[in-house]
Amino acid sequence: MAKYEGKLVGTFADMEKLITDGILNSSCSATLEDSSSFEIGDCNCTILVFERYSWTGSNRLSLNVTLFGKDQGEVFISAVTAGGSQGLFWKVNTFGEEAFLDKLLEAVAGATV
Repeated sequence: MAKYEGKLVGTFADMEKLITDGILNSSCSATLEDSSSFEIGDCNCTILVFERYSWTGSNRLSLNVTLFGKDQGEVFISAVTAGGSQGLFWKVNTFGEEAFLDKLLEAVAGATV
């Protein structure tokens, strides 16, 4: 498992598009498996679940991204990868998970606080 949490600067919709486009364009096997969005008052929350094939691990892995914030200003981001290990009882490697998370970090590099 690889994890990233931080703050992004921009509108909520722009950050969601930046992440979605960045991940989907980073790999021919990357897909947006599902998403969920809702508002409470003036706060937005979106959960994005991406998946891609890892050549290193010879398996599929997921990247779950949660965005939370108001329409403009700072948007909190929490991203967690899973599924990149080959071990039955423990994680043998996490190269694929870390590489998937790196694609997210590249996508949001210009928007991080």
